[in-house]
Amino acid sequence: MRSLHTRHPECSIGCLCTLFGKTREGYYSVSKDTLEKRMEKEREILRKVREIRDIAPGIGAYKMFLILKGIFLSEMPGRDWLYSLVHRHHLMLKPQRRRHTTNSNHHYRKYRNLIKGFRPFGINQLWVADITYIDTDSGVCYLHLLTDAYTHEIIGWVVSENLLSENTAAALDMALRNFEGCDLSSLIHHSDRGSQYCCNYYTGKLQERGISISMTEDGNPTDNAVAERVNGIIKQEWIYRMKRFKDLKDAREQIGKIIRFYNNDSPHRSNGMLTPAEMRRMCG
Repeated sequence: MRSLHTRHPECSIGCLCTLFGKTREGYYSVSKDTLEKRMEKEREILRKVREIRDIAPGIGAYKMFLILKGIFLSEMPGRDWLYSLVHRHHLMLKPQRRRHTTNSNHHYRKYRNLIKGFRPFGINQLWVADITYIDTDSGVCYLHLLTDAYTHEIIGWVVSENLLSENTAAALDMALRNFEGCDLSSLIHHSDRGSQYCCNYYTGKLQERGISISMTEDGNPTDNAVAERVNGIIKQEWIYRMKRFKDLKDAREQIGKIIRFYNNDSPHRSNGMLTPAEMRRMCG
């Protein structure tokens, strides 16, 4: 009725009600009740939007819509409605600046790139590794990440105060523990040519498990696109949009929460909008 009146303002509400066999009083009674219910639902959804943003401050509107749809089910309005709601309340994301990572000036052996044209079709076929810098009020710390390229699940991570290879290896150890007892002989470990990945301590751990070693070519960061993408999500959807961490301890605690949400709750377009954990479970 309201939309008809909007399209035909020359017709009164009373006239339109008569055409449809309704009373003017009944229309206003139903409309008020319906409007109140809609407003309450909007407030409820908006509260949930803000809750999710507190956990994932950089999550995009479409991912937000999928999460909310899983919560509110058939009561969740459409995607465009959510976009309008987020925009009206000034909750749209702003573009963030890029930051850069490490170089590879060292004397260790640099391995060739084994993954040109390779696309994994299951878990534990390709792990990708990367390190990124994170500012805190007490100085810089470093996030070492290891990701399964098929599920995009972060399977190993460490936040450290330095770039020593033992910290990078600790992230690898976490990933290996997560797949203890699994056959990793067909697995390729891919990284850039940073000294942490090329040193004998790190490559020795891979060789002990029969894991093939692959590295990017000089000056071509796109060779490690999946790792760069995961780093980008963690930084742009969370870290850059949060209050700067106080210190190393705070960074570890907050990043742990971020990674748990990323793995278990955040849908990924590359996974058909499944979360990494859901994707892994589908693989058995």
